[in-house]
Amino acid sequence: MRLHRPATVAATAVGALALALALPAAPAGAATGPFTYVYEDSSGPHVGVLSDPTSRECITLPEVAAEFVPPAHSPRNYTDATATVFTGPDCTGDFFSLRPHGGHASDRLKLRSVVFS
Repeated sequence: MRLHRPATVAATAVGALALALALPAAPAGAATGPFTYVYEDSSGPHVGVLSDPTSRECITLPEVAAEFVPPAHSPRNYTDATATVFTGPDCTGDFFSLRPHGGHASDRLKLRSVVFS
């Protein structure tokens, strides 16, 4: 049986979240918890995870840093900090904030970088 694409992405996201929650505690100056996003390449959709990301430092998502690849989408913020996502690399372009502990957006929100409060 072949899963439909949204089901595959959802299953991958659940697995990535479980893995991220099993990682050791965050170092000082880091948001605690995982931040996930979906990116696509020639083999299909994948879930990217930032585990306990550094706070107050712009993080360009490596899979979508180049302008010629499609941006990531569907961010989910399970960290304890507010995540501000940007449409461009290096925290440039339009932005949107996701609340801590479960803030999320649909596949309509495109992003290439993020900073945590």
